[in-house]
Amino acid sequence: MGSFEIRFKHSAEADLKKIDRQFLPKILAGVETLSNNPFPSGCRKITGSESSFRVRAGDYRIIYQVDSDQKEIVIFHIRHRKDAYK
Repeated sequence: MGSFEIRFKHSAEADLKKIDRQFLPKILAGVETLSNNPFPSGCRKITGSESSFRVRAGDYRIIYQVDSDQKEIVIFHIRHRKDAYK
């Protein structure tokens, strides 16, 4: 499938700053695996969206879009599961 470039939106960067440091390694490892496989097992399409997906990283959700033509993944949000879909 090839390697995808990962790009963070400002909203995702802000979300990362709010997350407790102990959870960051697991979350960043989840983001890194997306570059090799943008549709890992456990990945779910977000209802009502054409190209948005979410993947779990512990109690956190990584919400992203995949552009297969540009070989790019855009991370929109990284939020706790209770706040991820608001």
